[in-house]
Amino acid sequence: MSSRIVLDTNVLVSALRSRDGASFKVLSLVDSGNFTLCLSVPMVLEYEAASKRQTKATGLAAADVDAIIDYLCRVGERHKVYYLWRPFLKDSKDDMVLELAVSSNAESIVTYNRGDFMGANQFGIKVITPKARLQQIGVLA
Repeated sequence: MSSRIVLDTNVLVSALRSRDGASFKVLSLVDSGNFTLCLSVPMVLEYEAASKRQTKATGLAAADVDAIIDYLCRVGERHKVYYLWRPFLKDSKDDMVLELAVSSNAESIVTYNRGDFMGANQFGIKVITPKARLQQIGVLA
């Protein structure tokens, strides 16, 4: 069974902005069997809102964003979050990510903002960059 991860919104937006980076590679591997993407309704809504705010920068139409979000919902593993620890982190949107990671028994949160998740290790959650995730699964040396 593959490990479970939660993608922070900044990784998704980065992947939509450029096909050259580690975030795009992680996103392209979502249905590869290398890991399981964990989702919740609030997380999907955050992905959608942030991605649609970036349509000018990404060159994607709202319909393109909808198709990407629909794809993630098809291949991701859905979880309900029954408990909240808010406030635990500085930003409530980061709390939402952490809550999903804990409730889904995720191995890691993949983010560019590692410092925003100080304390996640108390729940056994690693906080890693997209590049580090690719190294873990042997895609990058």
